[in-house]
Amino acid sequence: MLMRPILAATFLLLASPALAFECPNLMAEVEAALAETSLTDDQKAEVEALRAEGEELHTAGEHAASIAKLNEAKEILGL
Repeated sequence: MLMRPILAATFLLLASPALAFECPNLMAEVEAALAETSLTDDQKAEVEALRAEGEELHTAGEHAASIAKLNEAKEILGL
């Protein structure tokens, strides 16, 4: 019984740094696609806002939330 919480805590500790490295890659993907993709002004503004929010969350150490926001931006970009 005690093994599950220990395994879960270990997984979270090991996964967090991996997520931290994914954020900059996603931000770069969004920036590159934003430069090449034709979007409406509203879509472009939304992607830029999501990308900025993703960066703020990454800086705050909230990597899972950052990845979620950046993936939302990628979805709008059609990635």
